[in-house]
Amino acid sequence: MSAPRAVVIGIGNPYRRDDGIGPALIAALRPSCPAGVTLAVSDGEPSHLLELWDQAPLAVVADAVLCEPPAPGRLHRSSALPGRPAAAGSTHGLGVPDAIRLAQALDRGPRQLVVLAVEAADLGTGPGLSPAVAASLPRLVRAVLDEVQRVRPDPRRR
Repeated sequence: MSAPRAVVIGIGNPYRRDDGIGPALIAALRPSCPAGVTLAVSDGEPSHLLELWDQAPLAVVADAVLCEPPAPGRLHRSSALPGRPAAAGSTHGLGVPDAIRLAQALDRGPRQLVVLAVEAADLGTGPGLSPAVAASLPRLVRAVLDEVQRVRPDPRRR
């Protein structure tokens, strides 16, 4: 079996309203996941992220964020290259930037990392995305598919 060309990680908790955008993304991608792409849901804990993206050619991470001023449903893209962590916040205590710094220190990062962050409207308890965040899901799916289509399998890796 060849190594995956990309891993897509949806971060979040589906029982905290808009924080469930990551798991909702993974559920939306499952029926038509491109070959060579691994899908995973994570709570955002840094050591779990390191396990998921370790040495992957591309890791695409989707998470909910809070911004000021807020624009719920707005999509942000940030790219992190080796030696330069992404400037992305998170709705979790420890977030993606912490995981990036740890991955760099341990040499356990992906070759390329793209963070797609969706601005949240509601992080209260309970299932279901707010209308603005739910409406952003098709754009998020398209953005992820565009990212993974840019990466082709390395014929030398088997």
